[in-house]
Amino acid sequence: MSSLFDQSALVDLAERLVAAARKAGADAADAIATRGVSLSVDVRDGTVEESTRAEDDEVGLRVLIGRRQAVVSTNDLVRESVEALAERAVAMARVAPDDPYAGLADPALLAKQIPDLDLVDHTIPEVSELERRAVAAEAAALAVDGVTKSGGASASAGIGGLVLITSTGFTGVYVGSRHSVSMQAIAGEGTGMERDYDWSSTVHAADLDDPEKIGRSAGERAVKRLSPRKVPTRKVPVVFDPRVAGSLVSHLVSALNGASVARKTSLLRDRLGQRVFAPGIRIVDDPLRRRGLRSHPFDAEGVAGKPLALVEDGVVTTWLLDCATARELGMTTTGHAQRGVSSTPSPSASNVHLEPGPDTPAALIGDIAEGLYVTDLIGMGVNMVTGDYSRGASGFWIENGTPTYPVSEITIAGNLLDIFGTLRPANDLTFRYGINAPTVRVEGLTVAGL
Repeated sequence: MSSLFDQSALVDLAERLVAAARKAGADAADAIATRGVSLSVDVRDGTVEESTRAEDDEVGLRVLIGRRQAVVSTNDLVRESVEALAERAVAMARVAPDDPYAGLADPALLAKQIPDLDLVDHTIPEVSELERRAVAAEAAALAVDGVTKSGGASASAGIGGLVLITSTGFTGVYVGSRHSVSMQAIAGEGTGMERDYDWSSTVHAADLDDPEKIGRSAGERAVKRLSPRKVPTRKVPVVFDPRVAGSLVSHLVSALNGASVARKTSLLRDRLGQRVFAPGIRIVDDPLRRRGLRSHPFDAEGVAGKPLALVEDGVVTTWLLDCATARELGMTTTGHAQRGVSSTPSPSASNVHLEPGPDTPAALIGDIAEGLYVTDLIGMGVNMVTGDYSRGASGFWIENGTPTYPVSEITIAGNLLDIFGTLRPANDLTFRYGINAPTVRVEGLTVAGL
């Protein structure tokens, strides 16, 4: 297992690939090598349904000849030598079309130091421990009064390392771990059954929610959904539970993706520097958050990461850019390149959060005579060009400032620009996911039911 933490063999492999590419005629090259192991256990009715272990080493080589580029990858260098892989990549690049924006990162932007983000839990649990976590979560859910069946519990753990070598002299290495536990509970009988879930995912096992807590939460959520009603169609304030509020931030992240802006497929393509949210709203991308689920000390092109306000005081301040997209838009990369071993870089967010507001969730809901509290969303009915928003939802109907009875089989609809413009966050932000938000209130969405 120590080889997972010692990436020297991967560094040597990536260096040899880049050297071989240059020798074969590439003007520039970079190589990514990854190594990982993952364990998972699925449990239902106290019995292990499936236990899996996966190990994988992969390497990808990108070569450039002028503005022509090609990418090759493999997980089997036994059959194909480093030299043969490099020669194949160079041959592909010679016949590739010109890409005026292709190229490695400017050396001045590359990370000079690799910060310690505490991304590694050196203790990988045994399968028996994963089984214990899953069984405990399921037992806690089944102990909730009203829960009638298990939808299954799971626990997993893994660790992986990444190496990036470029022909401009960059060498970057980092390793990360992940632990998770989840439970799905079913309440009720026959056609009146309802299901819900909960989960926890962390970098360090010590930060993982207790399996019993996850199980109880899943069971209690399922029971609360029993005997749902429909509601007449109307426009009302809609409050998003933190579990689903992050989805609104994820739509913003998609709209700020530089690739979408360059293709003119983003509803915010003409909104840089303009107010889109209410004053005071701040949304941050932070790749350097310690123990963050999406943290990394450098991006997939070796560019140094740094916290970046995507929205400051309600104003859109930046796009998310990799080097190629930045060149296309006449800008500088923001250090948001991501890539797999078989792909070229493209922009992607890291840890994103909507900063909390001053009000408690109760105060945020308190003046709503009639409205909807959303706990679950269904489908992906969002048009990122026009901003039209329509998604299936379930949750609780709000009456006189209090969530009362469960509702389901409804649709909420509006436009993202209106949603962003009226969005109000509560003060209950916690960091549980890759994209995090507190409880959020939005005005005037159409709730379609009866």
